[in-house]
Amino acid sequence: MQVFVTPRAERNFDSIVDYIKQKWGEKTAKEFIQKVDEIFILLKDFPLMGQVENNDIRGFQLSRQTRILYRIRDNKIIILSFFDVRQDPKKKLG
Repeated sequence: MQVFVTPRAERNFDSIVDYIKQKWGEKTAKEFIQKVDEIFILLKDFPLMGQVENNDIRGFQLSRQTRILYRIRDNKIIILSFFDVRQDPKKKLG
């Protein structure tokens, strides 16, 4: 399976990385990026590892503050969003 990141998820990711850099520095931001890369590798092997959130959308906790939302289509894993769990949960799919 291949992992694809939507433009929205890319914006979410960039904003999280920028926030981490400002708050905790470059090293912590690089560790977060590495963790995301490792999760993508895991997802390729275990695409059903996330719990069902809404219909065909799955998600799991990446860190204490961040959830990944994705869907599986054909032979693709489509990353829909990196969601900050401190936000209103009703907004996570909107």
